[in-house]
Amino acid sequence: MIDLAITADHIRDVIGDYLDAHPSDKAALAPILELLDDGADLTTRKEFRGHATAGAILTDPNGLILHIHHRALERWLLPGGHLEASDATLCGAALRELVEETGIPAAMVIAVGNRPVHIDVHPIPANGFKGEPDHQHFDFRFLFRTIADVGQLQTEEITDAAWRDADSISDPILRQRVTQALG
Repeated sequence: MIDLAITADHIRDVIGDYLDAHPSDKAALAPILELLDDGADLTTRKEFRGHATAGAILTDPNGLILHIHHRALERWLLPGGHLEASDATLCGAALRELVEETGIPAAMVIAVGNRPVHIDVHPIPANGFKGEPDHQHFDFRFLFRTIADVGQLQTEEITDAAWRDADSISDPILRQRVTQALG
């Protein structure tokens, strides 16, 4: 069987490509590169210094962005989540999360390039229920397009979905980059 797991080299390559387009983000991404230099496995959620996650920004033909209501966090978010051993690429992981959470078939989704539109480093508070201390998420956010509508939601995690204007994206950098990409 072929090992499809995302590698440190893949993460470095994606960051390098991203920094070619967004060199001003280099300082913000330094924690990721430092952990990679230390040999950390950023693909496992057990790496509590920080680990990679994959997010999807999905737009419809009218330029609306799909938001999901996360059950545990009681917040509207963009689809995404932790990496799995079966993920071969960060973009593929974002697509997998999107499909799992929204029920939209992968065949109905097109990636807008292989480069993330944004990489966000943000703190995650401790979760005693899961036995997780404070840590960081390195969220690789990819832009996708679809003509499909939401299918069967992953009800264990998601309570609702809604298409909203790009202005509703709370992160100002992500909002700007998505708006620019959509023209």
